[in-house]
Amino acid sequence: MVTLDNAVIARLKKGGTQFEIYVDPDGAFALKQGEEIDIENILAVEDVFENASKGDRPVEKDIENTFKTQDIYEIAKQIILHGEIHLTKEQRKKILDDKTRQVINVIASNAINPQTRTPHPPARIEHAMEEAGVHIDPLKSVDDLVITVMKQIRPIIPIRFEEISIAVKIPMDYAPKAFGPISKFGTISKEEWQKDGSWIGVVTFPAGMQDDFFGLVNHMTKGNAEVRILKEK
Repeated sequence: MVTLDNAVIARLKKGGTQFEIYVDPDGAFALKQGEEIDIENILAVEDVFENASKGDRPVEKDIENTFKTQDIYEIAKQIILHGEIHLTKEQRKKILDDKTRQVINVIASNAINPQTRTPHPPARIEHAMEEAGVHIDPLKSVDDLVITVMKQIRPIIPIRFEEISIAVKIPMDYAPKAFGPISKFGTISKEEWQKDGSWIGVVTFPAGMQDDFFGLVNHMTKGNAEVRILKEK
């Protein structure tokens, strides 16, 4: 359970009555965005108030009529999902920074510059977002934000989501240990163990991750693997 000092108020006004609870801001936001969260762990006080700062409680009849239950955990869940969460300036900034970083990482991992066929560094994506005046809504999911951000930064930098397929041949000396990490990097469409003990496979993954893939292959084989780009989708 979160401490009262670190909690914020989640508020829902319904049927002319205001209902408030003290919650952990990070856990409440995670629940609001669809994550599986244990309500018991994010409530600072196991009670519902009409005015939390004064400690005033709504009458039991209003609670029952509004929520159809007296279960504080179910009541808290409804307040969080359908109400507002009031954050401090510092808490809101942290959530915005975290969400922005997640969006940049998703785009950097999955998109490329179609003109050069190479990934965009995260710093370039961040700069394009700043130039485009992108607004990150902390209540929206990362997937929804990525779609919005991609539309906004396309006039700034050439960018699109693509997949890439790469053929890899791992020599016998490295194949037993390298096979697992390399084959799990993406989707394997073809693979074959050769008579000499080497492994050949075709791995498909988001094009923005190709530098990471090449780094993994070089690390696992000490630079002795053969790689060849087959196609981009």
